[in-house]
Amino acid sequence: MTYFSDYSRKRFAILVLIVSISGFSQGMLLPLISIIFERDGVSSALNGLNATGLYIGTLLISPFIEQPLRKWGYKPIILIGGAFVFVSLIVFPLWKSVTFWFILRLLIGVGDHALHYATQTWITSTTDHKSLGKGMAIYGLSFSMGFAVGPLMVRLIQIAEATPFIVSSILCLLAWSFVFLLRNEKPERLTGDMNARGWNRYKSAILFGWIAFLGPFVYGFLESSLNALFPVYALRKGFEVDMIPIILSVFTFGGILTQVPLGALGDKIGRRYVLMTGSFGGAILFAIASFLEHSQMAVAIAFFCAGTLVGSMFSLGITYMADLTPKELLPTGNLLCGIALSIGSLTGPFLGGIYLEFVKGYSFLLLVALLLFTVALVLFVFGRHKNKRPLTV
Repeated sequence: MTYFSDYSRKRFAILVLIVSISGFSQGMLLPLISIIFERDGVSSALNGLNATGLYIGTLLISPFIEQPLRKWGYKPIILIGGAFVFVSLIVFPLWKSVTFWFILRLLIGVGDHALHYATQTWITSTTDHKSLGKGMAIYGLSFSMGFAVGPLMVRLIQIAEATPFIVSSILCLLAWSFVFLLRNEKPERLTGDMNARGWNRYKSAILFGWIAFLGPFVYGFLESSLNALFPVYALRKGFEVDMIPIILSVFTFGGILTQVPLGALGDKIGRRYVLMTGSFGGAILFAIASFLEHSQMAVAIAFFCAGTLVGSMFSLGITYMADLTPKELLPTGNLLCGIALSIGSLTGPFLGGIYLEFVKGYSFLLLVALLLFTVALVLFVFGRHKNKRPLTV
């Protein structure tokens, strides 16, 4: 075993740890603040709008993150992003205000995006393409495991409202400290016109991989809408408070169980087929769940089954993008995946909040089912002839 292979495995393990703690914080934050605001009488529309702060922060930093990554390397970006996250988390209990918490969520969005963008680009740029699906599946699995455990921390609110924020910030700080054990690396250099005109990079990456961005978009929509607004909807439907985080967690655990198998399956038969089939199956399951809301256990089972199909759409989307995009454009492609994730994450709470406010006769889960069916249809119609082409400059 060479030093390089030993170091590569250590680097991958540390990056996976960082992402899992980040997922833990996000998984806790969305339902926790939604429940706190619902108890305080904040409207569902304002509650959903406040949840978008995390993703507005992601979009704000997106245009400015690629060049620092190429100039400074992966390690400094991860350190800066991690610092934003744990400092913001520890500040939450100092002042409970809708506006102040929106600003903190925005800062966490900035930090989370910097952290995720650097880690996923580091992995996609250094992993052998034959095992990229498996590697990104493990990456997605680590985030999903953290995200699944996060909602369970909502129960700590019974001790004190500040307790979940403090626990999460300490865990983020511990994971962040491991980054100092890594040596810095930088992405491959760009040449020719691609280096001179940044818009050319975005245009080329979009032309190569636009259909792959649907995976991160859907994952962001599901992550934000289910975790931020399903608790509000469930409370209004008479669900028990202790049952809501369990339902959210089993959805994520479903994705955990199939994350690596679906990643390996995508290596063999193609990501498009896995994404398309998962979207269609998830649409059917959420539609069925909308008719089973009289039984909390039936909804939990439906969420679990849906999670097995759609819980890995983020990692599948990234690997699909890597299939379609030349290697020197991977940082740009990863950036656009992050933007697609953010747009989905912004759309989820915003549309979901409006839906809850004005649509009274139909289940919230039908909105989710409609989105998944639409994505499956787009993949079926437009994804047939997408092949990776050589980069021309």
